[in-house]
Amino acid sequence: MSDRPVLGGIADGSLLARYGLPPAEIEARSLAYVEAQLADRLPHDPLARAVVVRMVYAAGDLTLVDAIRVHPALGPTALAALRAGAPVVVDGQMVAAAIARPALARLGCPVQVAVAAPSATARARALGTTRAAAGIALLAPLWAGGVVVVGTAPTALLMLLDLVAAGAPPPAAIIGTPVGFVAAAEASAALAATELPHVTVLGTRGGAALAAAALNALVAHVAEQHAP
Repeated sequence: MSDRPVLGGIADGSLLARYGLPPAEIEARSLAYVEAQLADRLPHDPLARAVVVRMVYAAGDLTLVDAIRVHPALGPTALAALRAGAPVVVDGQMVAAAIARPALARLGCPVQVAVAAPSATARARALGTTRAAAGIALLAPLWAGGVVVVGTAPTALLMLLDLVAAGAPPPAAIIGTPVGFVAAAEASAALAATELPHVTVLGTRGGAALAAAALNALVAHVAEQHAP
């Protein structure tokens, strides 16, 4: 009998049969591995620790732990906003696709995507900036007191910080992990220098997966507290 995979099954001796595990076991083993490998290098606060572990797991890179910065107020302020059903504003569709939308819906937290904000394209052209930055500006009334998640566009985070510095009501929490070789390091460093409740990654690393992992860790904590 052939060992080639057949539609709807997993053949004995296949790569998937050899290395593949059920999803829950993959996650449990991965989280346990991160905990075991990093141990005392992780934050002592349980919620900050959960956020960092999830981000390292999402990156598949244990060295990321040295670049993550978690403001001590992130957990309390983010959890309060999520429990209150505050809006969650994300910069792009990649972040929107990776966050726990069903869990957020159960909490009553609407999700807004900056690049999809009405008039974002026209505003970006007028300002000579990105749709993410323009959308963040347009959504300012929604993210005041809510949670902002920037996982791709440094310009979105820079716009957010500029608006808050100019007097706009701040978000309750900011997850800022923009990625790339242009302005990402500067945007993350600027966020880390503020007293706004935040989590960020210093340097050029980041991305939607890390941003979503941080938010999903916070959402899971709230969901566990609301479980019957």
